[in-house]
Amino acid sequence: MKPVTPDETLAKVVGDKPLPRTELTKKLWAYIRKNGLQDAKKKTLINADENLKNVFNGKKQVSMFEMTKLVSGHVKK
Repeated sequence: MKPVTPDETLAKVVGDKPLPRTELTKKLWAYIRKNGLQDAKKKTLINADENLKNVFNGKKQVSMFEMTKLVSGHVKK
């Protein structure tokens, strides 16, 4: 896959190096797990900490599917 470059906001979560979208997703999930941000009751929801809230356009909680859409707005191809 062609590498994408995270913007400044997303770089706080996954780093600023260009990487394939698959690696970006892996790093994002590693961050979510490390910080315990997956909702305990409904596993398809992600609770945002301060860094992710900026990526999620200010939302406190998003679904996994919405997260993918929001994250793609923070990468440069």
